[in-house]
Amino acid sequence: MASPTGTSGAPFGRMLTAMVTPFTADGAVDYDAVQRTAVYLVDEQRNDGLIVSGTTGESPTTSDEEKDRILRAVLEAVGDRATVVAGAGTNDTAHSIELARAAERAGAHGLLLVTPYYNKPPQEGIYQHFTAIADATGLPVMLYDIPGRTGVPIQTNTLIRLAAHPRIVAVKDAKGDLFAASQVMAATDLAFYSGDDMINLPWLSIGAAGFVSVVGHVVGDRLAAMIEHYREGRVDAAAEIHRQLLPAVTAIMTRTQGAIMAKAALNLVGQTGGHVRPPLVDATPQEIEMLRADLVASGVKVMDTN
Repeated sequence: MASPTGTSGAPFGRMLTAMVTPFTADGAVDYDAVQRTAVYLVDEQRNDGLIVSGTTGESPTTSDEEKDRILRAVLEAVGDRATVVAGAGTNDTAHSIELARAAERAGAHGLLLVTPYYNKPPQEGIYQHFTAIADATGLPVMLYDIPGRTGVPIQTNTLIRLAAHPRIVAVKDAKGDLFAASQVMAATDLAFYSGDDMINLPWLSIGAAGFVSVVGHVVGDRLAAMIEHYREGRVDAAAEIHRQLLPAVTAIMTRTQGAIMAKAALNLVGQTGGHVRPPLVDATPQEIEMLRADLVASGVKVMDTN
């Protein structure tokens, strides 16, 4: 199925947020809040794409049934005006194929496939894993290269081999090796997306298609503006946004796990970030106050608690 927002060189759009999954205090998925969050990200934060059931969506702790309902809820809310990409990667190829086929049946516009984690497969195993999942559906695929979580990178030669598959079209890179990415870009048509908010602007300088962001939950509109400025030659304006957002990126991405702080940030701006599921824990009062100060320093309007 074609994406509603994909543009040349950016098959999933340009500004995407790896969306949280709001949970109630007792740990249930809040499907109404899922839809409200999706609408907020598209309408107010200028996202032209969303990733659902990724790491920030706490996919390790949601069931397959919950993943399906979350995806369908987001598609119902914004699927006609934003690219909705479903996280379907696990460290079990057969299970990943099941999730990919379920996402296709639900109407997802694409798949996000993370490198198999914990079992640390060799590069040939990674190649065969991704190829088998890509063969299983007609959906375009974004690979997710994040060795800090998975234990293994997708090496340059493996990415070049995978690029020959007609449905493997993009990479979300959280490896941070801009030279290696440049080599892949020079050798293939893979679109690269920054998966590391701390170096979003440098990624644009080597030809990234856009961002898959976590801080985009509260500053997606300005990240979208950064992309526009850079692509239209206003590099100084893009760099100014980069500098303005440094406190927000520091607060959300460097002090504890990103989903924890993204949910706290949504709560601070009057949205329903909700709670996290164990083994994650909600942000502490001290963390929330530091987050509040940093969001204000980045120009984010937060709720007045007085």
